[in-house]
Amino acid sequence: MSDRYQTVLLFGPPGVGKGTQGKILAQIPGFFHSSTGEIFRNLDVTTELGKIFYQYSSRGELVPDDITVRIWHQNVYANTILGLFKPTQDLLVLDGLPRSVKQARLLYRYVDVLKIIHLVSRNKVELFERMKKRALKENRADDAKDEVIKRRFEVYESQTYPVLEYYPKNAVVEVDAMGSPAAVLAQILNNVVHVQNEHFQRVDTSIS
Repeated sequence: MSDRYQTVLLFGPPGVGKGTQGKILAQIPGFFHSSTGEIFRNLDVTTELGKIFYQYSSRGELVPDDITVRIWHQNVYANTILGLFKPTQDLLVLDGLPRSVKQARLLYRYVDVLKIIHLVSRNKVELFERMKKRALKENRADDAKDEVIKRRFEVYESQTYPVLEYYPKNAVVEVDAMGSPAAVLAQILNNVVHVQNEHFQRVDTSIS
């Protein structure tokens, strides 16, 4: 077994539903969902790392790569210590990371990306409205501002979308994100069930 976390990456623009699908997958035994957005939102903004995070996120910009990866890894490692994430049994479902090619390179030491679910939408207006509604529902004050949302899309196009070129093309599968959550989930499962099966088989082989 590899020392790196065996990972399924949920990828796509802001508002496309990565967090929603990650939470659903987390309810299925054998999947552990790690959302960088949730990790960041739960940071204590009075701490050094929390202040740095807020300084960038409030402008719709990316947190420096090394700090982002450090915060994320500390959180995932803490979950392994607590027994919530069992890397030898669970597939890591990663959402919100990497957001730049440099982050993808930094992550390589920690994760082995087996499949990338690229959630796509041709309707940016609908994604924009999704983010505004989410901001109201989840009290995300930063996402309620049009200029911040616009900046998030600009950052995604310029810095995050190129991440797809870093990974092998045969690891990437496109999923239409504009259906119902159940319809989107069905497409995702169609592409990750065999990945989970192969992971379980590797675990059985390493034990026997």
